[in-house]
Amino acid sequence: MSAFQLDRDGAVAHLRLSRPEASNALDLSFWRDFGPALRALDATGEVRALVISGEGRNFCAGMDISVFSGGTILKTDTPAGRQAFHQAARELQDALSWIERVRFPVIAAVQGACVGAGLDLVAACDLRLAAAGAWFRIEEINIGMMADVGSLQRLPHILPEAVVRELAYLGTSLTADRAERLGFVNAVLPDAEALLAAALEMAKAVAAKAPLAISGSKAAIAYARDHTVAEGLEWAAVMQGSIWNTSDILAAIQARMTRTPAEFAPLEPHAGIGTGEG
Repeated sequence: MSAFQLDRDGAVAHLRLSRPEASNALDLSFWRDFGPALRALDATGEVRALVISGEGRNFCAGMDISVFSGGTILKTDTPAGRQAFHQAARELQDALSWIERVRFPVIAAVQGACVGAGLDLVAACDLRLAAAGAWFRIEEINIGMMADVGSLQRLPHILPEAVVRELAYLGTSLTADRAERLGFVNAVLPDAEALLAAALEMAKAVAAKAPLAISGSKAAIAYARDHTVAEGLEWAAVMQGSIWNTSDILAAIQARMTRTPAEFAPLEPHAGIGTGEG
């Protein structure tokens, strides 16, 4: 995994974009390995929160030029070429959508620049923290193309539409302070060290909650985003009946009464279809 390093400390996982010399631009190895890495974490049932950070000065400079260097993705002068381009775009989108599909919350810790595909990535995260001086930009419009890997689809559900249009049309930067005022980031920390510490502390706090309740809450919020209130309420009633866990509720109440950490069972591991494992 040359594009990132992945570590675990108990129920908290930490994925570090590890190409600081390239401002953590997302190269082919990232797009190949990112989705499978998140699926593998989810499959254990033991991970309860994930922090994504970037090494070096910047969080992410966007798509690495190597993704286009082969030339195939740029050959759109025939119907077959355009179909292949469409398929490639869907695969890029699918890699980042795994952030939403995993059963645990994903927290982005952003310092410096977060542009292009980097913004696509953090827009898919559940929570976002930023260091002072961080900034976000839909860079694609500045190089003559429409963003197509998630920013234009997810940001309108997080930021005011007028602000998304400003970023999408003008290619201007959204500063960390303004992003916090608008609700895009949950907090701004003084520097990169404080940022990572806060993100890991937040992840540990999430991991201390009942995993079934957390995963259900994440799924409910995602469902509500794309459905009416009435549909969301009906879905929540069905989901609650599916994951209601008296043991977790009693453990949480007991922990509150005794002021001790609650002990919750991990999520059920799953091997997936076609792995040959039970």
